[in-house]
Amino acid sequence: MRQIVVTRAGGTDVLKIEEKPEPSPGPGEVVVSVRAAGLNFADILIRKGLPIGYPDAPKTPCVLGFEVSGVIRETGKDLDGSMIGREVLAFTRFGGQSEAVRVAVDQVFDKPESLSFEEAAAIPFNYVTAYILIVVKGSLRKEESVLIHNVGGGVGLAALDVAKHIGAKTYGTASSWKHPYLKERGLDYAIDYRTQDWSIVLNELTDGKGVELVIDPIGGKHWRKDYRALTATGRLGMFGISAASGGGLGGMLKLAIQFLGFIPFTLVNRNKGIFGLNLPALWHEKSKVGDWMRVILAGVESGWVRPRLDRTFSFTQVSEAHAYLESRKNIGKVVLVP
Repeated sequence: MRQIVVTRAGGTDVLKIEEKPEPSPGPGEVVVSVRAAGLNFADILIRKGLPIGYPDAPKTPCVLGFEVSGVIRETGKDLDGSMIGREVLAFTRFGGQSEAVRVAVDQVFDKPESLSFEEAAAIPFNYVTAYILIVVKGSLRKEESVLIHNVGGGVGLAALDVAKHIGAKTYGTASSWKHPYLKERGLDYAIDYRTQDWSIVLNELTDGKGVELVIDPIGGKHWRKDYRALTATGRLGMFGISAASGGGLGGMLKLAIQFLGFIPFTLVNRNKGIFGLNLPALWHEKSKVGDWMRVILAGVESGWVRPRLDRTFSFTQVSEAHAYLESRKNIGKVVLVP
């Protein structure tokens, strides 16, 4: 079978298609024939040798990929063989960007009939991340407000769906050319972070009150501005550091320095909260992840979960896909297809 292999840390030229042996399922496992595999910004950071926030990333050469959709083609001897042929989506702790992948059966879920395989691959990582940020940790409530950075990305659109379902007021940062779609999607206030200081605009839009929740995949100098944008009892959710993608190890050090000063006494005295999220580090919490995933899948059936597929790339176009995602040209999910 073919796999996308990160041969070493570096640019998109380190991504190669290689032939590997077919996987065999162990006890409690199934083999999924992959029809679509998600591409995430974490893949870019790991490919560059900057696995910040992903300490369990495999050493190169390795195969990345946190999520797939496809068809079960083989089951472990202890499982019901009638599962073969079932259309599913699944979490993969790396290794998903392959023509076939071995997955624990409790990380596999039935694919909604209303979704294509490509659309289904846009759900696991993005929507569960968004649900944890907005509901589980963010505790966002009806008529409260949230600022979603990079709202046009995969997680950003998922977070918008979750926040609108709750009934919250939504603010989001994105390039201006994305604003018409985002407003059509339901975003209340769009801010062009490229031509405006988003913190000034947000302060004006909220009459200086700020928002109850900020979710930020960017990091760096954003963190302090995010913190100042919170209301009393506001929460800042950090789930990525995409700002590190262009700065190498020196950039990572700079980002660490920019975060200094967030000490417990400050949080106590100002009644604000900061939390982080690294979904791959929660793979061992299978029952929780399963519960969250079932909420999302129920949302597909009821219509409030609407995964948006931006573009699909074939495995042989993986270098182009990485460059496309890193340049933030997407509105929604980028998916790789064998």
